[in-house]
Amino acid sequence: MGVAELVTDDLVAAYSRDGAVCLRQAFGPEWIAKLAAGIERNIAEPSDRGRFWDRDAVGRTTFYDSQSWLHTREYRDFALRSDMAEIAGRLMEVEAVNFFFDAVFVRSAGTQFRTPFHQDEPYWSVEGFDTCSAWMPLVPVERASTLEFVAGSHRWTQKLVREDFGALTGDDRDRVEFDDDVVPFPDIEGHRDDYEVLGWAMEPGDVVVFNARIVQGGSGNLAPDRELKVFNTQWLGDDVRVLFRPEGMDPDNSAVMTEVGLSSGDRIGTDLYPQVWRREPANA
Repeated sequence: MGVAELVTDDLVAAYSRDGAVCLRQAFGPEWIAKLAAGIERNIAEPSDRGRFWDRDAVGRTTFYDSQSWLHTREYRDFALRSDMAEIAGRLMEVEAVNFFFDAVFVRSAGTQFRTPFHQDEPYWSVEGFDTCSAWMPLVPVERASTLEFVAGSHRWTQKLVREDFGALTGDDRDRVEFDDDVVPFPDIEGHRDDYEVLGWAMEPGDVVVFNARIVQGGSGNLAPDRELKVFNTQWLGDDVRVLFRPEGMDPDNSAVMTEVGLSSGDRIGTDLYPQVWRREPANA
């Protein structure tokens, strides 16, 4: 099935309305095997951004790394050669898509560390509505352990306070300052019935694509015999501009962006954030 058939009009409408959709069997076993091999290589050879979070009393951990496509060839192949950029572009209804970065999450079997509800884009070194993430588990995921989303929250206009993840992970690299003039983050967990919370049980090959401004969290509470391996990619569309946020960024790309000549207000680009897909003209 081609991307045009996979990304139906109904899915595009649901993505616009809800901010998150699940595409079933978007990627075949060859991509799953390739990315699984890449994760093993990544854990053995982490970047300087790699770390283990939440090592508990019995040794269960959550491994995280990002922007490892620069040295992990399997990730690079997926970013530049898979259908993911076109899927993102068609769902966002944009003219062109640039790859932003990858993020890897590997949770040991039985890990209970659960990511609090938050938004992604307010942490990034860019700003724009045309942003999305693709959450792609490489192992089966139960509904109780999946990533969850508050439907429609990508269109909320309030500027919500950001979670200080450094306080959760114990790593200063995850710390951000709190903004002035922001709205307290709603207690989603304490008032779940007040929101439409989306989430899907998933199999390898499935992918959830979500707007980076949507309120999302979870992907913990693993059963004793279940681990979780997720390859996540981030994609940028037409209205995105570089933004160096004074209150902090995670990941903070300001140094590498500056080195390649990018500054706040610029369109994204260069070899670090390559344009991977462009929509063909209607009369082509």
